[in-house]
Amino acid sequence: MFKVLSIMGGLAGAATLSQYPEFTQQYMQRLAGQVDALTVVVNDFEVSAMRSGLTRSQAFAQMTGTPFLADRQADMRRTFARHAVLSDNLAELRVASPIQWLSMPQRLSDPETFANTWADFQPAAPLSVAGFVAAGFGGLVGWSLAAALRSLIGRSLRRSKIAVPVVSMHRKEPALRKAPAIDPQGCHTEPLVGRR
Repeated sequence: MFKVLSIMGGLAGAATLSQYPEFTQQYMQRLAGQVDALTVVVNDFEVSAMRSGLTRSQAFAQMTGTPFLADRQADMRRTFARHAVLSDNLAELRVASPIQWLSMPQRLSDPETFANTWADFQPAAPLSVAGFVAAGFGGLVGWSLAAALRSLIGRSLRRSKIAVPVVSMHRKEPALRKAPAIDPQGCHTEPLVGRR
């Protein structure tokens, strides 16, 4: 049974990770769309600031005085930060090979893009080299996790066994006492057995 568990774990890992290159490809397409949309907002803000003779920092500094302006400043700062992170992730994914993507899961870290990609993801047959490599790696990971689980279960079962004491089925007879001495008239002074 434990061997079957390891095989099933390996197959599950292979099937799951074999989809990683295809998922990454679809994630990149959505990520590019996100970067393009954010670039429009960032460029528009900077053009407006330049028309007023301000740098980005100076424009942010002037967005104060009312709760609305303070909220707008915070929104724009988040937008600039997100644009920088997503642009960097996209650039790194574009120059990497599909096999290198296996070592870059941190580049698929934008929650919104990930959720949207997952919602529309359609599994594909892993016919590329990267797909086969990912499947092999996934199989190894799945088998290792199943083997570790099997070892943990086996260890727990061994610890839970209760040692049953062996009880002897032979009843111990009371020891016979020494035969009593006989007096000169030939009478026993005490019975042979039974007296304590």
